[in-house]
Amino acid sequence: MVFTSNVLVSKSVMCTPAIGDVARVNGQLAVSRAFGDKNLKSHLRSDPDVTNIDISVDSDLLILASDGLWKVMSNQEAVDIAKKIRNPQKAAKALIVEALHRESKDDISCIVVRFRGN
Repeated sequence: MVFTSNVLVSKSVMCTPAIGDVARVNGQLAVSRAFGDKNLKSHLRSDPDVTNIDISVDSDLLILASDGLWKVMSNQEAVDIAKKIRNPQKAAKALIVEALHRESKDDISCIVVRFRGN
């Protein structure tokens, strides 16, 4: 597998991002959605990237969000917004609203988990 100039080539499959678009397998399916596609399965690996992090008494919150959020704001910007709102459901909504305000063009999903009550 070779990655050069935003083109990933493996066997006879090509993965290229169109201008303003996401990388697509054989010009068909977006890479993240292609993992379950039977016709493209032989060209893809879907091994998860897993990181274990201990939650301590200093851990405030966890933000799980899709690219629609992360393409328009940094981790710190998201944390700063979420920390201001005590209710995690309202914090997630505020992050989505902010991403829309920043003209995110991707699907936006967001969950905020609070570990402490403050």
